Amino acid sequence: MTDQPNEATPLASPPPPERKTLTSSSGFDLIGDLYRAESDAWIIMLHGGGQTRHAWGGTAIALRNDGWNVFAYDQRGHGDSDWSPSGDYGMLAFSDDLMAVGEQLGASAPVTVGASLGGIATMVAAHRHPDLLAGAVLVDIAPRMEPTGLARIIGFMTAYPDGFDSLQDAADVIAGYTGRQRSSNVDGLAKVLRQRDGRWVWHWDPRFISGHGAVVDDRETAIEQAGKFNESLIEAARALTCPTLLVRGQQSDLLSEQGARELLDLLPHAEYVDVTHAGHMVAGDRNDVFTDAVRSFVNTLAPAPAPAPRSRTTHDPARERSADPAGNAR
Repeated sequence: MTDQPNEATPLASPPPPERKTLTSSSGFDLIGDLYRAESDAWIIMLHGGGQTRHAWGGTAIALRNDGWNVFAYDQRGHGDSDWSPSGDYGMLAFSDDLMAVGEQLGASAPVTVGASLGGIATMVAAHRHPDLLAGAVLVDIAPRMEPTGLARIIGFMTAYPDGFDSLQDAADVIAGYTGRQRSSNVDGLAKVLRQRDGRWVWHWDPRFISGHGAVVDDRETAIEQAGKFNESLIEAARALTCPTLLVRGQQSDLLSEQGARELLDLLPHAEYVDVTHAGHMVAGDRNDVFTDAVRSFVNTLAPAPAPAPRSRTTHDPARERSADPAGNAR
């Protein structure tokens, strides 16, 4: 007779993501994290401008646990990916990279989760290849971007070109921008900054803002350029005929309620989640609520071992919801 254990055997920790190097549409390296699952279902996650693939960590793990293969990569000029030798940071280049990534992964008709810049790349790619995606999540982005919010983002990204003496100094600046309380542990900032000549500098190519094909040249011209850029995205947005979810931060200064409504008018099939107590960086501000919204949506698009309970919204005023501070739909 064998002894029976008095306590349940602890569950094994999920495996860490696999660091993977792929090739951009221009031939240089793109670095990403692959959260592998035993299925043929794929989600590709594209961060926003000035961010890295690490913005998605908690959400990527949850989606992998639902049975999705998840690939989150640093877009060109960001994070550990190479900077474009020619300084090409136009929207066509980012959308071409998305298509190149999907092909190299063997991800047929993936679902994309794209924040800001990543959402724009998604729209442009869908416009050029209508059958590319099985679904799309747009995170705080639409053709109408508020010029003042865009100018604020550009102002932050172009500030401190000479970097910081320490990670603590960088943490203070980031906390002031996001409005979040500064963490006592700043080690994680090493993922979004790099050391150069003894100082910590942003982990993106400055030409992303000021180079050839950049979204906007500087803060002063952001208001004028935003209008032109928004107009060019309307046709791209209309191409999203696949199931689409828009997640907005209710306090976002980049995507207003009006901008969200205009996108929903363009895409009558789209669903909408408005997250309270969150700004433009929704995934960081309210990661629990954000992750629940994404899981609820994507797990209707493919089988998952343990789908999350449904809590999602279509473009119907009677059914729209926001999330209260406890994360409950209302």
